Parts: sequence; C-alpha cells; structure tokens
Amino acid sequence: MSVNMAPSVGDEDDKRLSFQEQLELVNLPREGQAYRYMSTRSAYLPGSDFAKGKELPSFHSAAFGGHVYAQAGLAAYRAWREIEKERGAQAHEKLDIHTINGYFTRAGLATRPFVYTASPVTASRTFSTVSVTASQPSVPSHSSTEDHYPVEDASLPLYPPAFAAMLSFKLPEPDWDGTVSEQEAPPQERFASILAARRPEEWPPAPPVDISGVVEIVGDDQVGTFPIADMKKVDMKEYNEGKPVHERRELLLYRLLKPLPDNEDGMSGYDANAHVLAHAFVADRNGLLMAGNHIGLGWSLGRAASLSYHFVMHVEAKAAVMKEEDGWWIQEVWFPRAGRGRGIVESKIWSPSGVHVATEYQDGLIQGFGGKLLKEKEASGQEAKL
Repeated sequence: MSVNMAPSVGDEDDKRLSFQEQLELVNLPREGQAYRYMSTRSAYLPGSDFAKGKELPSFHSAAFGGHVYAQAGLAAYRAWREIEKERGAQAHEKLDIHTINGYFTRAGLATRPFVYTASPVTASRTFSTVSVTASQPSVPSHSSTEDHYPVEDASLPLYPPAFAAMLSFKLPEPDWDGTVSEQEAPPQERFASILAARRPEEWPPAPPVDISGVVEIVGDDQVGTFPIADMKKVDMKEYNEGKPVHERRELLLYRLLKPLPDNEDGMSGYDANAHVLAHAFVADRNGLLMAGNHIGLGWSLGRAASLSYHFVMHVEAKAAVMKEEDGWWIQEVWFPRAGRGRGIVESKIWSPSGVHVATEYQDGLIQGFGGKLLKEKEASGQEAKL
C-alpha cells in the first residue's frame, strides 16, 4: 500500500497547532488561595479532521482528554511558580513536575473553554502538591467561531468539574557521579531491526482515530490536525503476531511541531516543565483505542473513555526537553489487562538517546456495542455509533 507522508515539521501547509497555541491560558482573578485560568482555544476533537467524502461512522463529541489533562497540569504548574515567586524562592530552590494523577468525571466539550482552579495542598522545601479542577460553561461560549474564547466566558455559569487532578512537585536531585540508575534496555535496542526498516519520518502518521475498522475505511495516510507533536506509528504487526495481548507492543515516534519558548523562570509556563506536559499530552493519544484493537473490538468498539490517567517522571524536567536536533522520541505502549468493560494502557516514554524518562498508566472504559460488527452495520446500511 502506498503511503502519503505527513508534512515535514515547519511546512507552510501544516496547520497543526503548537503547544503554546493549543494550550494557551489567560489569568483570571484569584479566589482566596486558589489561582484561576481559562483556556482560549478549542480542544482537539478526535475524528473531526478526516478527509471529506469518506463514509464514516458517527463519532462522539467529547474533547481529547489529553487536552484538559496537560492544560490542567499547566495551570497547576503556573500556580506553583506564582507561589514560589511570592515566597522569594531562588532558582536552585524551584520544584519541577514529579507526578500528575488525574480523573475524568464528565465528557469535555470541544466547543467551550475550560476554567481551571488550582490550589496548594501541601508545601515543603523539596516536595509539594497542588490540586486542580477543570470546569466548562453550562451555556454556549460568547465566541461566534467556537474558538479563541473571550475572557468573558469565565463569568458564565459552570458545569460541575469535568476533570480533577493532583500534581506533585519535587526538587531535582543532584546529578552526582555514581548515582544509581537502572532501566531495561531501550526500544532502540530491543526493536532495532524493526526501527531500522525505515527512517523515522517514513513511517505512516499515527491515525487520527486508531480503530481498525476506521483505519481500513479512511486509509493509513491521514495526517489530521492533532496538535503539538508530529507522530508516526511503527508497523508492529509481524512482531505482535501470535503473541498474547499482554506481550504485544505498539511504538509511536514523535517530536515537537514547533519549538517551545525558552523561559527559565517558568512564569510563562514555558520552561522545561512545559516539555513534561507535552509528553503527557502525546501519551494520551489513541491508547484505549489501540487496546480495543488488540482485544478484538477493532470493528465493534462501542465506547472508549478515560477514567484515570497517571504520569510519573523518573528524571528531572530538563531531561524531558525535546530538541529537534536530538531526533525522535518513542512511546512504547502495551495492554496488560482488560475485563469488565475496562482496560489498562501502560506506556514508557523514551528519549532519543534511550533514557526511560516517564511512565504513563491509564485506566478507562473499553466496551463493544453488543457484539454487532461494524462491517455488519455497514452491510445493512445502518449507522455505526462509535
């Protein structure tokens, strides 16, 4: 099958948004000890960017969960930097993102902004925590284009939170010689022969919606408008053939679409910790959908939705910085458990040099639609609801 490759990073025709464009926040007035922010751009809506003319099943209207997850992290991080500034913390005393533990409580709407409320919970010199909630207006935005939301939207009545999270912040450890550092062999070694089959940019783009039935209809050449990162999907079919689901692997290669501003004080949210949040954003893409493919729901997926998502950094934030000259990062994904209508997705984030930088652990709903295959729906002329 011929594959039309994704635009190169920086192409004029590439309209995908960067981190700073997609996750832009505006400050809102504080409420007591709580810091408040509002998003200004629509969240990415999976399935909204397929080529026209394709006969596709209808998709839900829920916003991409990685948007609120990463943006809530950005709000909490900015709040923590404000707290450090008020306390007069020096550069060597500033804490970095350590973990993000998030819970999705209702579907987010891609046509309305998110209002974030971040509050300090515990604080110490080396380890601190901040809670953050994300809510959306219960009435339509003042924006006529349902994007570039005006700050007036923050005054609209709000639904109960769509997302809640706790972030921990940790003081970076000294990088002494002799410090214990153990990890398994990186995918660059374990899957060397597979990765060597093509240059990174020659692998097909990661599908906008990675459901086997949908990919078969639209093809594997759809770039889509997924923001922040350029992503490629490595062909792991031969490796996975005959293996039980928990031993299978998916490999995604990615790099930033555009460089992030370099602001060491972090007040803009664009220091090394922004790169941590970019990794968390990327890691949420298609995981539960790929799990559905592997457990036999690639043609009969009725529902896939995140319930909880945990992201743990194993190194200091500066080790997560993505530089174009360093090459492609790797997300290694596997699916250790499925049952009772739920599934687990685990990922390891590997640097271009083979360092295990972070781990993702996600629990979500993965449910079929009563055993009716999508192909059967198509044959009967009925609409398949995904």
